Amino acid sequence: WKAKVSTSTNMAAAVDRKLRTLVLGPPGAGKGTQAENIVKTYRLCHLSTGDMLRAAVAAGTPVGKQAKAVMDAGKLVSDEIVVNLIKDNISAPECARGFLLDGFPRTIVQAQKLDEMLHADKVKLDAAIEFAIDDSLLVRRVTGRLIHKASGRTYHEEFHPPKVAGKDDVTGEPLIRRADDNEKTLVERLRQYHESTSPLVEYYKKQGIHTRVEGNQPKEKVWADVQAVFNRCIGSHRG
Repeated sequence: WKAKVSTSTNMAAAVDRKLRTLVLGPPGAGKGTQAENIVKTYRLCHLSTGDMLRAAVAAGTPVGKQAKAVMDAGKLVSDEIVVNLIKDNISAPECARGFLLDGFPRTIVQAQKLDEMLHADKVKLDAAIEFAIDDSLLVRRVTGRLIHKASGRTYHEEFHPPKVAGKDDVTGEPLIRRADDNEKTLVERLRQYHESTSPLVEYYKKQGIHTRVEGNQPKEKVWADVQAVFNRCIGSHRG
């Protein structure tokens, strides 16, 4: 595995210094879609902690061996290991133009450790973008999802219904709902998210790098808001 980075030249010429950014957002807020847009447009590497861990373990790197020993013992990987993993990745050629962190930090302690690592290299984060959306809309978005298992086609009872209720448009086969796409599971995941992320929002607000983007807008408007954040960062780098 290598950090995901686009070869698109669109906008990249404007980036004359590394952009160091991260995204926050609850499940179902559209964070993944926007992360893809960011990576493609600004030629950043997309650092997802899950992907990085799996790759480091598979490659047998020193940090990967540490992580494997911890996971094999049935324990959670420490913040130090994850921060070292990020450090290894952001120094790779794929991250020459900067990075977008996704899934880390999740707590204030993790955010502090990330800052310490960056400050040791005399750099800091440029932006922390929060994709915010009302919980009730998220519940509607997620609990209404329907999937055609064989093809992966997705539908939504309210926002993108199939032509015939409960049937795939192409094959007519029955649609299914993922086991964890239920209200009880999602409400608990959202509770955990808000509990850990609300303090993070305040943390990055104090640093002056937090921007809230409303995730319930049309995708085009969400993307325009995201681009405005990056254009500000690029402008400040030039300044």
